[in-house]
Amino acid sequence: MRSRITLIFGAIFVNQVLGEYGMAHFSEKGAKKGKDYCIFFNSQWAGLPQDLHKASRLQIHDLTSSVLCSPSEVPAGGFANRIPMVLRGNCTFYEKVRLAQINGARGLLIVSKDRLTPPAGNQTQYEEIDIPVALLSYTDMLDISKTFGKGGEVAMYAPKEPVLDYNMVIIFIMAVGTVAIGGYWASSRDIRKRYMKHKREDAAEKQDEDTVDVTSVMICVFVVMCCSMLVLLYLFYDQLVYLIIAIFCLASSVGLYSCLWPAVRRIPLGKCRIPENNLPYCHKRPEVRQLVLAAFCVAVSVTWGVFRNEDQWAWVLQDALGIAFCLYMLKTIRLTTFKACTLLLLVLFVYDIFFVFVTPFLTMNGESIMVEVAAGPSDSSTHEKLPMVLKVPRLNSSPLALCDRPFSLLGFGDILVPGLLVAYCHRFDILMQTWPVPSVSYGIGLLITFLVLALMQGAQPALLYLVPCTLLTSLAVALWRRELPLFWTGSGFVKDMPQPALVKVPMNCTRTPSANCKPQGAEATNQGKDTPLVPEKAGLPEDQPKRPE
Repeated sequence: MRSRITLIFGAIFVNQVLGEYGMAHFSEKGAKKGKDYCIFFNSQWAGLPQDLHKASRLQIHDLTSSVLCSPSEVPAGGFANRIPMVLRGNCTFYEKVRLAQINGARGLLIVSKDRLTPPAGNQTQYEEIDIPVALLSYTDMLDISKTFGKGGEVAMYAPKEPVLDYNMVIIFIMAVGTVAIGGYWASSRDIRKRYMKHKREDAAEKQDEDTVDVTSVMICVFVVMCCSMLVLLYLFYDQLVYLIIAIFCLASSVGLYSCLWPAVRRIPLGKCRIPENNLPYCHKRPEVRQLVLAAFCVAVSVTWGVFRNEDQWAWVLQDALGIAFCLYMLKTIRLTTFKACTLLLLVLFVYDIFFVFVTPFLTMNGESIMVEVAAGPSDSSTHEKLPMVLKVPRLNSSPLALCDRPFSLLGFGDILVPGLLVAYCHRFDILMQTWPVPSVSYGIGLLITFLVLALMQGAQPALLYLVPCTLLTSLAVALWRRELPLFWTGSGFVKDMPQPALVKVPMNCTRTPSANCKPQGAEATNQGKDTPLVPEKAGLPEDQPKRPE
């Protein structure tokens, strides 16, 4: 069974079963070694053995000049103990396989120039047919004809794949690492800004510290936009997919610049500024190293955009750009109260469930809108995929790695939505000087999602599991620490910075404390009322007149 994990716009983590993938092992007649090709079959016609050694090796009958829709296309003598290979079209799968079975075929390979789809029929037809029928791509058919000619043998089998591939470990590390680093980065920047707000910062530093505080109105507008965009993609996928790709290139290059600039800023090269000019974005005379870094980030993004369909290596660039984008969003977007966090997660929780579980009852074909958009519509003419995901190729040694889309994917939404709550909790924990726990709860929620995905073998919205794990854990910890009122309203962030320690000094001390005029320590705490409180290290200037006693 072939599974795929997909997500779009931070709402789902989906396992979509696109029929059943198997292998067709072609070889020269009598030869032990050959070559595997991906096939797409429906076990309701007839099943396939899981082991190649248990599969029957049968002679292939190349009939790719025919579609096998009428008895006149059957050669003299039929297909006795052979597997015909015919073209797709002009009639149903049932009509083709019925003709093949009547004429002695032991199986049927249908060559398709279009996207491979399950060879479907009805229950009565399934009961009548007892030979396997599978689809083979036209490109593979050309390679088979070139490599083995017309006298080769074929054995069809369906090797069993592990429910979860090793690449899930990589996806788990990337997701949890991004949430943890993004939350810590956002909280440390926010706390540093509060402590350093009384100091002057250069323009670049001020620009780097910009954040966007999310309000309840913004959350509602965001959810409405997500719903609208999802429906528009469902209706006009081929027209809008390129817009999403362009937006991803632009946003990911900005995110990559934001992540790399703190490191580049420490390099002592390229500090000189460009001459005065009227060029867009350059009139403030940025440093040379800023321009070089910006050019590099744009080049990486454009390279991915041009070679995005190169499955061998383009996924590495997509993951790097995706992680940078998520980190940038986590440190830029700031939820100011746990109330706002709860509203955001609960609204998206309902949104996620609705578009995965409810929309199949509302669409004409009975498919989930979320699943259709995430996987790409089967009738799409572009065959483009939305890039808002982390993707890792399958790492097992199964021959099914040759089949279409050998990737496991995790969408940005399942990182960003819980990540904003994690960032809020980190900021609160640092102020309260307590141990942060939300990153751990996110990891547990992701593990539960993987487990349910393996057990249910169906479309599963990830936020259905991530939201309760992160939200309820944060709420429980706040209750246990007796910090819920501060945590709920964000009152813990009211104080910009702690006041300096106060000590008591004599009334007649008008200069910086010296040997003859020392601040009184603990032993002076019980002195008379004539001993005022002044900030420590707040010595008075030399020329300040005496304070009247």
